[in-house]
Amino acid sequence: MTDHRPNIVVLYADDLGWGDLGCFGAADIPTPHLDSLRTNGVKLSQWYANSPVCSPSRASLLTGKYPAHAGVESILGGRRGTPGLPPQPTLSSLLRDRGYATGLFGKWHLGTDPAFAPGRYGFDEVFGIRAGCVDYYSHIFYWGGRNPVHDLWDGEDEIWLNGEYLTTVIGRRAAEFITREASRGPFFCYVPFTAPHYPMHAPAEHMDRVAHLPPGRREMAAMIAALDDAVGEILAALTAAGARENTLVVFSSDNGPSRESRNWLDGEEISYTGGSAGGLRGSKGSVFEGGIRVPGIASWPAGMPAGTEFDEPGMMMDLLPTILHAADGTAPDLPDVDGISLLEALRGDASPAQRSLMWTYQGQWAVRRGHYKLVTEAREGMDPPATLERAVIDLDADVAERRDVTAEVPQAATELERDLDRWRDAHQVWTSAAMF
Repeated sequence: MTDHRPNIVVLYADDLGWGDLGCFGAADIPTPHLDSLRTNGVKLSQWYANSPVCSPSRASLLTGKYPAHAGVESILGGRRGTPGLPPQPTLSSLLRDRGYATGLFGKWHLGTDPAFAPGRYGFDEVFGIRAGCVDYYSHIFYWGGRNPVHDLWDGEDEIWLNGEYLTTVIGRRAAEFITREASRGPFFCYVPFTAPHYPMHAPAEHMDRVAHLPPGRREMAAMIAALDDAVGEILAALTAAGARENTLVVFSSDNGPSRESRNWLDGEEISYTGGSAGGLRGSKGSVFEGGIRVPGIASWPAGMPAGTEFDEPGMMMDLLPTILHAADGTAPDLPDVDGISLLEALRGDASPAQRSLMWTYQGQWAVRRGHYKLVTEAREGMDPPATLERAVIDLDADVAERRDVTAEVPQAATELERDLDRWRDAHQVWTSAAMF
């Protein structure tokens, strides 16, 4: 009997800004494969990470929950022995329970201790790094001072591929998994790239493609071009295996672009401008749009229209119920999950339910409902001192978040304040329950 359930491929960039792809307005970076994915799929123009930093965003993607509910609210350390994501069902374990082969190729960043390795969370095959970033050629984790740590794993085994560019290797390993599994049954291939996260390393061939760009932007463009080539290899493997038509491919990023100039290994945090938020305010570490709104694409030729745009807010936590909906054929009953299935909305068959979306990071808070957004104590990025104490923003009129419209929309402001108070109360309960 033919299995008509779709294969699932989730491609996840690291620190990629909303303005860093051709199909999102970047005229200076060659991303033909991702642009083609958008042409053959749905552009998610108001897509959000659940956090402005990496580990919490990844926890939300895999659990379908807000970071506090998932039990990861901050960037996890990269030293060996670091605990991580509390044990719980994940997208990978739920798909494996449904008979899917599951593989992860790239960055885990949800615990380096073997007890928190990705194989414990439903992944049959694993290749990549457990920490948050490594040198792209030696695969050594340098950040944090003395005693750098090598961090490249094939399953439970540490391996050495000195001199091989990590983005390229990740793409190759993911493509090999697809080629091998496509004839056996449905598969879930999760590809969390490390690019374009610092350090800024790119092969000469990619640097040559963008030699006309100024320093900083040139390195970023070269790394994104290499990422795009790796995506191209993965898509080519799907096509060669005859699996592209019935594969749901989702592409996004864990947060906005980094302003940390430790990109250049000097440790300073607020001056690097290689990445682009596409005119949005803020960057990585900020609950302004530039820190949390990220490029998003969903493509499933057999199950979604091509060349369309989904212009409603959605979040990474929505992927789990959306993907399970696609796998099961019906919306799943997931009482412990915060995300919702957007499958019918992405197909153009329904409008998503109205809801309030929440973010918090290191004392910053934000809530969005409809086109209004309330921010409190918001910073511009990871470490700048200035904050915006409180403002209500009309994102339809002011996507750059420069004008407070509280006095003009008192009812919306009151409702957002109410939602934020409820969220803070719930957040305290979740945080207490998630501690271990």
